[in-house]
Amino acid sequence: MVTKVNSVGLVGLNAFPVKVEISAVQGIPNILIGGLADKSVQESVMRIKAAIQNNGMKIGNCRCDINLSPSNVKKSGSGFDLAILIAVLTVTGYVPDSHDGKAFIGEVSLAGEICGIPGALAMAIEAAQNGIKELYLPYDNAAEASVVKGLRVYGVKDAAELAAHLCGRKLIRPAEPLPITDESYSSGLDFSDVKGQEAVKSAIVVAAAGFHNMLMIGPPGTGKSMIAKRIPTVLPRMSFDESIETTKIYSVADMISPESPLVTQRPFRNVSHTASAVGLIGGGSNPRPGEISLAHNGVLFLDEFPEFDRKVLETLRQPLENGEVTISRASGAVTYPCNIMLVAAMNPCPCGNYGSPLRKCTCNLQQVAKYLGKISQPILDRIDIQAEVSAVSYDDLSGQGKSESSAAMAEKIAKAREIQEKRFRGTNIRSNSGITPDKLHDICVLDEKADSYLKLAFEKTGLSARAYDRVLKVARTCADLDGSEVIQKPHIARAISYRSLDRKYWGNSLSLS
Repeated sequence: MVTKVNSVGLVGLNAFPVKVEISAVQGIPNILIGGLADKSVQESVMRIKAAIQNNGMKIGNCRCDINLSPSNVKKSGSGFDLAILIAVLTVTGYVPDSHDGKAFIGEVSLAGEICGIPGALAMAIEAAQNGIKELYLPYDNAAEASVVKGLRVYGVKDAAELAAHLCGRKLIRPAEPLPITDESYSSGLDFSDVKGQEAVKSAIVVAAAGFHNMLMIGPPGTGKSMIAKRIPTVLPRMSFDESIETTKIYSVADMISPESPLVTQRPFRNVSHTASAVGLIGGGSNPRPGEISLAHNGVLFLDEFPEFDRKVLETLRQPLENGEVTISRASGAVTYPCNIMLVAAMNPCPCGNYGSPLRKCTCNLQQVAKYLGKISQPILDRIDIQAEVSAVSYDDLSGQGKSESSAAMAEKIAKAREIQEKRFRGTNIRSNSGITPDKLHDICVLDEKADSYLKLAFEKTGLSARAYDRVLKVARTCADLDGSEVIQKPHIARAISYRSLDRKYWGNSLSLS
């Protein structure tokens, strides 16, 4: 007797269909697994044998030969346990052989409990795309998978419960589709709490409107971290597709809880300067997503920017450019998306007071140069907007009036994003920061004065080709905020001003006087 049971495998974010083929013959009771199954899959034999015995069932005088098809693709993890268990129970007569349109994923414990697994959402999406109508998976993963349209999801607690359902004795109720309400997007932070810093908040409006990378430089205690933590409050709400994309990454990283199975708020990942390259970019023997991918569709905040190991920062160059990170291992390559808004914050020198009109800097020029030199020019080129965060005056701190709120800032940003949504409809581009080189000059149309001004800037300051492109993208966002179809001279001037800290701190002059 040969039986086939559907399951789903996972490598990184890439799920793939798997058929568990089982042939049962009379012989010494045993379960043998083939089909390029690694050790973690082979160990399922021990778990399944114990689960069957501990639930009052027997394999009998039956040798079960199992193949995981396709046999040329490596299988790893414990997610095939449930499908293998159902295959064994089918050939031994405990459940009927009627598994068409059904798929099974999940880990089985020695007691027969069905344990949660990472990556359930990615596997559920793959199952639906391959014609699966009913998906059986751990109860803890059911809410997460229920967002997939056209798929009936059954959360299973143990093997006995699933066997009773398949036999029709006691049916399991399918999971209700997860509701997404406005409360999912609430936040207790607001820019009205930030006193002063109106110029910085204006720069944040531009950065958030175009999803541009941003660097804040200023002395300690000026509110750089406070400002950064409020940036998600002005970003547009995540679309359903963005929410699914981000949730898939968190699911693979095993960071989804049954209470909050869908990521509906834009991520804000505050990364310590002690982070390693693997922690930031991702990696490991079984490559997991790093902080840059966990921030997908949200904000990656790197405080104390120069305190990061320079080699760690240099690993950001390719992901920031391409919006994805590829981790290569001997067994293959895994790619994770990382469409992020990088927000970095730093002091201007080790003591924090270099360039301050109020406090004396205690660092010598060599110390300042060494400190700033930890940020390479290629990294600076990938940061579209630089903003200086100055010390706040006593009048601003002690004033009773409220500064501009997140809601007011978000309203401006939303109008600019609506323009971009119409502009990029039907493409893979979502914001101005993602404009590709082949579309740059078609989208970033300059009037005559703006073109002359940009030409002067390029010739006098020696902008790199990458910096030139990014100035155009920021100018496009400034024009969108003003509701202008054509980029004008003030938009170019504003975009160039956001790179003026190159001159003050790194000595790369952008002065047009």
